[in-house]
Amino acid sequence: MNAGKSLELIKVAYNYEERGKFPLILIPSIDDRYGGGKIVSKAGLEKEAITITDETNLLNLVSEKLREGGPTADISCVLVDEGQFLKKHQVLELTEIVDGYGIPVMVYGLKNDFRNELFEGSKYLLIYADKIEEIKTICWCGRKATMVARVVDGKFVKTGDQILVGGNEMYVSLCRRHYNDGRLGEESTRPRSGV
Repeated sequence: MNAGKSLELIKVAYNYEERGKFPLILIPSIDDRYGGGKIVSKAGLEKEAITITDETNLLNLVSEKLREGGPTADISCVLVDEGQFLKKHQVLELTEIVDGYGIPVMVYGLKNDFRNELFEGSKYLLIYADKIEEIKTICWCGRKATMVARVVDGKFVKTGDQILVGGNEMYVSLCRRHYNDGRLGEESTRPRSGV
């Protein structure tokens, strides 16, 4: 959270487009915070994207786009936002796009959830990715943030459904120390854990 993942994706897409290339931009349908079909950065930049569902076969999607012809048929790269929401089959399909078509694929997302468990998409991206680059953010204390806390009614919670889409109003990036002791900020002098 708050590391600039969506901003980085938009920047990469812009770089491709500026050179006359066509990036295929995808976002899972579960992230409908901005009406769906749109990647929006906290800096206010946005980019149209194709919405995919859990059932979408990404290899078939790329194959269809390549067969269609026209300017969008020359896919220069595939960019995926919120990759943690991908399913295992989709991560494997992305590897087939890279290996079979030679099209670069870049996926942006979170590694772990608010319970410090891997998301399904993240797990398989970690297994199959050729290269992993961390985009860093910081905790309120200034240390590197590696954990995400869910906040409900002002309280730090470590239980609940894994997927609950939200932004800064619901999630806070923390270092391991403050995640483990439940401190959401300097004003918090003792753990504020809830159930």
